[in-house]
Amino acid sequence: MRDDSPGGRWDTRSMPKQPTTGLRQHLANLLRMKGAHLTFEAAVADFPVPLRGVTPRGAPHSPWQLIEHMRLAQADILDFSRNPEYQPRKFPDDYWPATSTPPSNAAWDVSIQGFQSDMQEMQELIADTKNDLLANIPHGEGQTLLREALLVADHNSYHLGQLVFLRKMLEQKA
Repeated sequence: MRDDSPGGRWDTRSMPKQPTTGLRQHLANLLRMKGAHLTFEAAVADFPVPLRGVTPRGAPHSPWQLIEHMRLAQADILDFSRNPEYQPRKFPDDYWPATSTPPSNAAWDVSIQGFQSDMQEMQELIADTKNDLLANIPHGEGQTLLREALLVADHNSYHLGQLVFLRKMLEQKA
């Protein structure tokens, strides 16, 4: 039912609930990058240590910066999706690593594990049938859990493509 007030939103509470198992599975696969795309795990597997902090000429970021940006942005979207006390972060400062210095092996691993952990939590949020995918997030401005899941998938896909391209560029020069 549509709220006809200015700026009204769709109200799904009065609508009969339809099974969303198929939609939730499609979202899970999209978030895992299953299908037509290379997975995050495959893209970062055995990434050459000397190339992690290198920014090729003409590129705006290093592989390290892209991975850390993906982690930070995904963590923010996850926080917004489930935290009624969510506080917006400052763009771009809070969405990119503070340094372009090549990461230590430990920092690289922590970033990758953090990304994967938050991805798992987003998948669990989507899989939980108690969460209405189409309901407005109470502390948002019309966003839904479905929109946030699609935003994560879209953002990660975009930067994963950049990461794969950077890796190919850097490995050709190495």
